[in-house]
Amino acid sequence: MHPYNRLPSSGHSTPSPPPSPLRSPRLRHGRSKTGRFSPNRGSGRTAAQRLSWMFLSVLLRRQGVFLFAPLIYISGMLLYMGTASFDVVPVIKHRPAPGSVYRSPQLYAKVHLEMDSDNSSADAISTIWKTPYKGGEWNPCVNRSCEGLPESNGYIYVEANGGLNQQRTSICNAVAVAGYLNATLVIPNFHYHSIWKDPSKFRDIYDEEFFLNVLKNDVRVVDKIPEYLMERFGSNMTNVHNFRIKAWSSIQYYRDVVLPKLLEEKVIRISPFANRLSFDAPPVVQRLRCLANYEALRFSSPILSIGETLVERMRKHSAINGGKYVSVHLRFEEDMVAFSCCVFDGGKQEREDMIAARERGWKGKFTKPGRVIRPGAIRINGKCPLTPLEVGLMLRGMGFTKNTSIFLASGKIYNAEKTMAPLLQMFPNLHSKETLASEEELAPFKNYSSRMAAIDYTVCLHSEVFVTTQGGNFPHFLLGHRRYLYGGHAKTIKPDKRKLALLFDNPNIGWKSLKRQLLSMRWHSDSKGVELKRPNDSIYSFPCPDCMCRANRTDDSRSALAT
Repeated sequence: MHPYNRLPSSGHSTPSPPPSPLRSPRLRHGRSKTGRFSPNRGSGRTAAQRLSWMFLSVLLRRQGVFLFAPLIYISGMLLYMGTASFDVVPVIKHRPAPGSVYRSPQLYAKVHLEMDSDNSSADAISTIWKTPYKGGEWNPCVNRSCEGLPESNGYIYVEANGGLNQQRTSICNAVAVAGYLNATLVIPNFHYHSIWKDPSKFRDIYDEEFFLNVLKNDVRVVDKIPEYLMERFGSNMTNVHNFRIKAWSSIQYYRDVVLPKLLEEKVIRISPFANRLSFDAPPVVQRLRCLANYEALRFSSPILSIGETLVERMRKHSAINGGKYVSVHLRFEEDMVAFSCCVFDGGKQEREDMIAARERGWKGKFTKPGRVIRPGAIRINGKCPLTPLEVGLMLRGMGFTKNTSIFLASGKIYNAEKTMAPLLQMFPNLHSKETLASEEELAPFKNYSSRMAAIDYTVCLHSEVFVTTQGGNFPHFLLGHRRYLYGGHAKTIKPDKRKLALLFDNPNIGWKSLKRQLLSMRWHSDSKGVELKRPNDSIYSFPCPDCMCRANRTDDSRSALAT
């Protein structure tokens, strides 16, 4: 055997070396014996296909070229974008998130026939408050002082701003601060506001003489500052030192900062005063708050008289249910709808009305640069006011029948002719202060929003069931006041509006399923009727245990000792 010879031949033939194996099985059938592409294999392809095949083969042979792959890819994309037409854009259908769209009218149209024929449960008005509270009932236990008051440290003048119940907060907090600082409180001045437009004074809304009498041994209260003191300030209140106190300040702040100035000047002014005292305070401060809110503040005789008259008329309308009626605080006035930024079913006219209302009431607030309003997200979060239709659906689903008497506490309902029609169909026995009283009876209160709200407050306070549909001071004070009157139980339906948004936006839900969910919500309100105040809770909503004592505390103590 001769070895293989790589030198040029000298005329004698030598054996050829064996052929090298193909690099890739995938290229085996595409190459000739010489390693070149066979023209016969490419004869059936176009020039572009042959060019692509050659390009791929080079890449496979020279793997280092892959380093330039990203650059080649980007160049190709830029070339494509420069030549392709984007006139036709694919349409992507966006499905709104569950609970983000107002579809309650469609739901009502679907279930109203089955709703009207449903008689599967007893009327809720007679069976609603059945869950016993494990701690027993609570009784009011606000003690009044019997001793005389020491010499006053000076006079405190406050301006109570806001509507009826925000002013009530200011009054009660002012009583607590004055009592704690051993100061004399001047009857609070009600600040006139452009939204409420009510020039009423303290004595127009509350019984001033009764207020002074209840507090006489706990806090000195006068209707004006003595003239000899005011002469130092030119008989002008604006010359008196005014404290601009931060919201929710502690009572220690008043002791450390306000009291020294009071002792120096003998007269101080605090304006504005709403929410200027922390909810958490020592027992001595909480007792004065309780005394002011639940005992000393009583509506003036004209308001009390018309309020009690309307309560009696509601009970007569509810004779079929033993005089029991339901009160609903409905917040669907134009300003509330506008402020919420929610979208309902009013279309173009609604949009125009809301834009105009926002500009009238809150100039520029909703059109600031960068402000984004998302009505769908607002509805999902349960921040939209319930419409009259939704209130009707909710109450019927909770077991209240068509014969239930309803008292509606509300201002002027937005687009009332349209929005109130479904509620009247579901509850024909629907009343308001305007339908219960004559024009002559309401005339003294008609142009005063706080006095009208006080009438609503009185009728709601004495109802068997109170229904709140939106937050605010009105329902918060009623919650606490009803607990104070009814053994610690608020007897109030406070719906889960996030859950309602999902239920009312469900096109597949039937009446039975809807009713089952709403009955569960009603039961939850019953179970939460008695709640104790927690840190940072308002004493005006949760009077237990600061303003009320457990009725069976003695029995519980004996049981604990026996154990």
